[in-house]
Formats: sequence, structure tokens, C-alpha cells
Amino acid sequence: MPAASADTPATLQGYLAYLRYERNYSPLTAENYARDIRRLLELAGTSPLGELKNHHIRRYIAQLHSSGLGGRSLARVLSAWRSFFAYLMRDHGYPGNPCVGLRAPKAPKALPHALSPDEAVRLVDMTVETPLDLRDKAMFELFYSSGLRLAELVSLNPSDMDLADASIRVTGKGNKTRIVPLGSHAISALQAWLAVRCQLASPDEPALFVGKSGLRISPRTVQHQLRQWGIKQGIASGVHPHLLRHSFATHVLQSSGDLRAVQEMLGHASISTTQVYTHLDFQYLAKIYDGAHPRARKKP
Repeated sequence: MPAASADTPATLQGYLAYLRYERNYSPLTAENYARDIRRLLELAGTSPLGELKNHHIRRYIAQLHSSGLGGRSLARVLSAWRSFFAYLMRDHGYPGNPCVGLRAPKAPKALPHALSPDEAVRLVDMTVETPLDLRDKAMFELFYSSGLRLAELVSLNPSDMDLADASIRVTGKGNKTRIVPLGSHAISALQAWLAVRCQLASPDEPALFVGKSGLRISPRTVQHQLRQWGIKQGIASGVHPHLLRHSFATHVLQSSGDLRAVQEMLGHASISTTQVYTHLDFQYLAKIYDGAHPRARKKP
């Protein structure tokens, strides 16, 4: 039986190294897993992890649920814990995985919110005055033009772009690479940013987008800038990177109806993940119908 001393940050660091270098998880995903493992260590207290049983984990999940954590978040927590114990069994001789067979409480299915086409255009129709403004406009145009994830955008380098071919190479989840198209507005914004990038970037910095320090921009900075510009541009709903990804997918599907193409551009492994946007598209059409069809407005 592993000693209680194995339940230390050193074990967690080993697990994070396993996620990064064996599982090829992004730094952001690995840190999300680390946050969930720290929750486990806090709940377990002085109890050695190797002695935890199914009923302990069930109690911890109940505690998190009562503190306000929803079904979707709890499912993610359980997934992280299950993976952590599998690692401990493999590399540290732990006797079993107390998370096996446990499920999180079901979360109500909520469709992702998307901006209207007018709101999306208003957001990226920014008045730019400084190199930082040009950077922000290029980032937001790229989010909306190509449906990138936040981690994918911050990891980009100039060498990933082929502006002549109007495409960009993206490394997504599981270290999988895909080529996505670039719209004309995104290309113009990127060209404007590249013309001034040297004013901010450190000499040897390979990142496409950099922060005030001259180094690769952080995900938190991107989120903050997008939220601030959303307020400036009069968007009522809080704007975040995934909202632009949802908006991209919804608007492309509304225009083309090509679910497979949207799946490829988003980098979804399964088309069932992409199918949520068919429901969004139906909602949009239903709203138009209710507002425009003469019989839809008549009550019996």
C-alpha cells in the first residue's frame, strides 16, 4: 500500500507531466485537471488516497454538488479523478480506482448561446488606434472567421498561416492538426497586426499574438480583452472566446447546411458533438417563423 506521503504535490506534478508529455494534453487542459485533483486532495484531507473507497468519492461528489457545482462540472471532476487514480495504479502501485462506476448527477441540457450575425459583425467592427487594438481585432476576427478554441489561438505562430492560400494550420485537442480556412476580413486584420507585431514582440518570441511583455499572450488576457471589447461595442451578453466559436459554427451551418464541413472546421472527433448546432439553427428558424408567418401569430 502506498504511504500517505505519496499524496503530495510531487505526485500531482508527476501526473501533470504524464498528461502533458504522454497524453499530449494542452497546458490549459492539464491545469484544469490539476485544479480538480487539488479539490480531491482538499476533500480527502489526511486520508491516504490509496485507502479511498467508492463511498468516499460518492460523499465528496455530494459535497461539491451541495456547494453549487453543477452536473457538467461534476462529470469533469469525476473524469479527472478517474484518470488520476488510473495513473496512480499504473505508476505508483495503488490497489484500485475508487471512481469506477460512479456517475455525476445529470445536468440539464443547455444549448450553447450564439451571437446574432449583426452582433458578431458589430463586435469585430472595432475602431483601432494602437498596436494592441490591431492585435485584438486580429484575434477576434480569427475566432469568428475560423471557429478556433482559445488554446488553439494562443498557441499559433506566424508560420502556421498561409495567407496566400487563405488557410491556417491549427493544433487542437489530442495534438491533432487540421487546416481551416481564413475569411477575407480575418486576413486583412492579420496583415495589419503582422505589420506592427515587431513593436510589441520580443526578438526571439515565436508566438503570433503577444502581450505587453512581448511574450506569447495568455488565455486570461485574451478573455479579458474580448470581454472589454464586447462592452465597448454594446453587446449585452458577456462575450467570451467560446461564444465566438459557437457563433461561427451556427452562422456557417445556417448559410451552408453542411454539418460535415462544420465538424471538420471545428475539429470535432464525433459528428454528434457538432449536431448541437442543428438545434441552434432550428431555434433560429423557428424564431424567424414566429415573427414573420401570419398564421404563427394567430392564436386559436
